[in-house]
Amino acid sequence: MLLYYLNIGSNIGHKLLNILRAMSELSLLGYIRSMSDPIESEPWGFSSSNSFINIGFALSSEIEPHDMLDEIHRIERQLGSADHRDAAGNYVDRLVDIDIMAIDDNDGNPITIHTPTLQVPHPHLHERTFFIEPYKQLRSDIYEAPAQS
Repeated sequence: MLLYYLNIGSNIGHKLLNILRAMSELSLLGYIRSMSDPIESEPWGFSSSNSFINIGFALSSEIEPHDMLDEIHRIERQLGSADHRDAAGNYVDRLVDIDIMAIDDNDGNPITIHTPTLQVPHPHLHERTFFIEPYKQLRSDIYEAPAQS
């Protein structure tokens, strides 16, 4: 059993409903163990008047990482999310964007994957607020809140 730390973002349409639909589809692939609070952020890597809502969640699943990535892409297409880039290669608005932030093995140890199609942990995990803030909530065991004085 693997524990996937996933992030779902949406910046067009009914954003929270888009995210909930994606979570519903992903829940068919395993068991949702926890979920972060929603976070609102400006688009990263492109300009748009549409801000993103992102939610992170932890999903236990027996599906292998590359197969999970295939399932994620299938769900994005099924929900009507077009490609993440336009013909020129620039990022664009999207209904749903699902990313694998990190994966733990059965013993809770982080998994590292570096292939042309999948990099785990996500190469920008610690650079993007919309990734790291939900991830910190999900991984409170390693990201402790500062002590109150």
